[in-house]
Amino acid sequence: MQRSTFRKIVLVVGLFEILVIANGCKHNPPPPAAATPAPAPAAPTVTLSANPTSGMAGDVIRLTWSSTDATDLNIEPEVGKVAPEGSTPVQPSSSTTYTITATGPGGSVTASARVTITPAAAPAPSKAPMGLSELFEQNVRDAFYDFNKSDIRLDAREALAKTAEFLRSYPEVRVTIEGHCDERGSTEYNLGLGERRAQAAKNYLISLGITASRMDTVSWGKERPFCTEHTEECWQQNRRAHFVMAH
Repeated sequence: MQRSTFRKIVLVVGLFEILVIANGCKHNPPPPAAATPAPAPAAPTVTLSANPTSGMAGDVIRLTWSSTDATDLNIEPEVGKVAPEGSTPVQPSSSTTYTITATGPGGSVTASARVTITPAAAPAPSKAPMGLSELFEQNVRDAFYDFNKSDIRLDAREALAKTAEFLRSYPEVRVTIEGHCDERGSTEYNLGLGERRAQAAKNYLISLGITASRMDTVSWGKERPFCTEHTEECWQQNRRAHFVMAH
């Protein structure tokens, strides 16, 4: 082999070794870093409160709410869509649960507030005006007498004063004063005694300012007893001047 040829071979081999060594000294590049995933959207939060939480029908109740990470808020019943934070008045007519729904990229959440309404008491039925006859029955008092007498005793004066008060308040009212007796004695005697009792009651009312023309008298003696038992207690009920409203 010629010397020149050998030198070429040596030179090529040397260059090859140099290239191998040079390539061996290079560092391999690091693998590319993995991409960081984007964070998940935050879940929304929401609160709802009522003030006051109870009342009567027609009272004003204020709802107050706040939220985070919500793009759409809705309150039911009746209120509808609202801002992320705020308050609004409501007037529930009955107990109601208000619910707010908050929706955002991270989902949906709800909150509620209960308002208890006490129904208004039903108005008491108005009483019909009392009729004159009812007023007469409640305010006019009979006068009672002792056995075989027509004198106006103390309790009879008090009863006739009450009757006079009513008659002064209702000047359009006229009365008939009936004289009554217990069962003892003859019919004729008791008719006379009954008349004296009725007239005594009339005269006493006249003394209290009641016009005589508003009062008539009649005697029933023992013919129309209020009580039919044969006792002193029963007889006392029958010895009276009884008032009847004239029509």
